[in-house]
Amino acid sequence: MRNFDFAPLYRSTVGFDQIANLMDRVATNDVAQNSYPPYNIEKFDDDSYRISIAVAGFSEADLNVEVREKSLIVSARKADDATERQYLHRGIATRAFERRFHLADHVQVTGATHVDGMLNIDLERQVPEALKPRQIQISGSPRSIEKDVVDAKSVN
Repeated sequence: MRNFDFAPLYRSTVGFDQIANLMDRVATNDVAQNSYPPYNIEKFDDDSYRISIAVAGFSEADLNVEVREKSLIVSARKADDATERQYLHRGIATRAFERRFHLADHVQVTGATHVDGMLNIDLERQVPEALKPRQIQISGSPRSIEKDVVDAKSVN
């Protein structure tokens, strides 16, 4: 796999740090990523999402959900059993994991639930009122401006 150096992009652009960081993160990700634990991402409407992660064998105390620097970090560490168990077959993986999801601008985590071995994390995009599209009223007649009249306040 080729390695790309994005340093010239950082030097020659202003305000596009997120795009360069995203490209850098995608380029450095391993092709054979860990697929444990499996997860789904659902979209309910234009601004509501849910990430569902299969966490069979983990209790709520073993799970940790954290938002840090536009990233959602879900991790789990199973407490060691004090009693030694002897398994004939062990197919339920309860190994420690950490999953990271990069959150888009204005996406907030609104809640998390742990039901039937599924960790559900609800997300909502909350765009500030100033960034939402707004309708501009169009007036019927243009304002007439007299070019020969000088405002007294602007002269002084």
